[in-house]
Amino acid sequence: MRRVAFLVVGRVQGVGYRRFAQRSAEAVGVAGFVRNATGGSVVGEAEGEDDAVEAFLVALRRGPALATVLSVETTSLEATGAVGFAIR
Repeated sequence: MRRVAFLVVGRVQGVGYRRFAQRSAEAVGVAGFVRNATGGSVVGEAEGEDDAVEAFLVALRRGPALATVLSVETTSLEATGAVGFAIR
């Protein structure tokens, strides 16, 4: 299991990015959460099998059609056994 905190920078608020992240996480079986942060970025945490988390991060870098993702930064965390993926 792998857990990461992520920070997505770019035009990612007001473009459906959090819902996109939730759908992407659910599609690959990743648990965690996503929320808007100050300064127009989006932050969250994702946990799952290594391949699933990597596929989720690839989706975050792509983003929905109206988003412009400039960067996705990650920090490794200890897995907690989280279940489900929430928009906060």
